Amino acid sequence: MLNTTLCYVTQGDQVLMLHRVKKKNDLNQDKWIGIGGKFEAGESPEECLLREAREETGLTLTSWRCRGVITFLSDIWEGEYMYLFTADGFEGRLRTCDEGELRWVSREFLDRLPKWEGDKLFLDLLWQDAPFFLMKLRYQGQKLVEATLDGRDILPRPRE
Repeated sequence: MLNTTLCYVTQGDQVLMLHRVKKKNDLNQDKWIGIGGKFEAGESPEECLLREAREETGLTLTSWRCRGVITFLSDIWEGEYMYLFTADGFEGRLRTCDEGELRWVSREFLDRLPKWEGDKLFLDLLWQDAPFFLMKLRYQGQKLVEATLDGRDILPRPRE
């Protein structure tokens, strides 16, 4: 299992999103996600967060909070423990990212952008300012087949 960070940088009602369109064989191809990435040897979640934010955006985060841990499982990709952050303070200027296109988007518009099905579940928790949580998301291909929040099933089931 990989250890990764995922961060949603906010400024008012705007969220900094990364449209993943530049890397080959990218599990996030064409999706809109927060910033972040894989831990390097010996890094803590905060060290990874700060390094990835600087590398991907050029920004130095000055105010952030760990909001939860997501266990991401897939039948195609290696599993991840994703440390989920929000940040509302930063210094510096946004720069071009080699992994995709960075854009500030409104939270309202964000709902309409292509993203992982499970992202909506944890984004809703972030916007509601929910307390620290543990979530498990399991995918078969691109389809979310299991979602739990603090050990409870939260995936809406189709009506029969």
